Amino acid sequence: MLSYLKVLLYPFSLLYGLVMWIRNRFYDKGLLTAVEFDIPIISAGNLSVGGTGKTPHVEYLIRLLKDHMKVATLSRGYNRRTSGYILADEHSTAADIGDEPMQFHSKYPDIKVCVGEERMLAVPQLLSDEPDTQVILLDDAFQHRSIKPGLNIMITDYSRLFTRDHVVPFGRLREGRIGYHRADCIIVSKCPPAMTVAEKQALEKEINPLPHQRLFFTTLQYGALTDMVTHQPVDVPTSATVLLACGIARPEPLLEELRRRYNQVFLLSFPDHYYYTEKDIAKIKKECDDLPGSNKIVITTEKDAVRLQLLKEALTEQNLQMAVMPVEIAFLFDDAPLFNNFIIDYINRYQLVTGQ
Repeated sequence: MLSYLKVLLYPFSLLYGLVMWIRNRFYDKGLLTAVEFDIPIISAGNLSVGGTGKTPHVEYLIRLLKDHMKVATLSRGYNRRTSGYILADEHSTAADIGDEPMQFHSKYPDIKVCVGEERMLAVPQLLSDEPDTQVILLDDAFQHRSIKPGLNIMITDYSRLFTRDHVVPFGRLREGRIGYHRADCIIVSKCPPAMTVAEKQALEKEINPLPHQRLFFTTLQYGALTDMVTHQPVDVPTSATVLLACGIARPEPLLEELRRRYNQVFLLSFPDHYYYTEKDIAKIKKECDDLPGSNKIVITTEKDAVRLQLLKEALTEQNLQMAVMPVEIAFLFDDAPLFNNFIIDYINRYQLVTGQ
């Protein structure tokens, strides 16, 4: 039945893919204008609708650059409860600016974080508010072609490469596979840590990067648990029973990691970017209480934590302790220095050309 429904969706995918192809051709031919700004702009995005691990890659760029220059991130602010341009401050919440920007703002208070649906208008506003900004990281902007970034990074999930996917609604691609041509750098994310050179070479052949494109492979690295409220380390024994409560596009990699660490792991899944309610907190509490064993804990993601912070009172009333699992990316095949130099070289070339 499911396969039959997918076949019915295929014509709609062809139609949507055609619309996106025409739109991109208009930009390529200059019939639609892409604005360039007098500042290094690095875009990080993907061809698919989500779940590629984009956020930890943006955080990698933040850590790489923030100690050497004034960094700002610009996101659309997906699923926030506001609209228009907002520059994050000490009063901002996930409801104001979205969960991913709020995560950047919480973890890296020394950078500037802003959101705006019309990023072509948001960039001048950001530069007006923060004229010392030296580099802008455009978050999830691969299809946002009204701005022409100086460097375009495209991320694709190892378990669902864009080369094997289709345009929505038949698949998960936002546009046809040929869109990868716009990338200056392609990153295959969520690779197995023990990925072999032979598999790397097979994927290089399948992706077939253009001569100007760089190809890298990354894996996820999960850190030590911390309390969601106090941010203090949480020691959870292997024998504990774990409830993973999260609203992210693909919880499978985190679920696998927890199953490697703990004997019993259960999943309570919510929609991606979901805003929790007091009823949800009560549900999480009940699910945890009903689990077997006496040593139990609820674990969630950093992205979920910034949304759950909106319900501090409900968490306190339910006496619900939650631990947060941080995640970072690591480059495979000792390619981190190559990637770092690739990014720094772009910024240096820009500064050399512009005399900044």
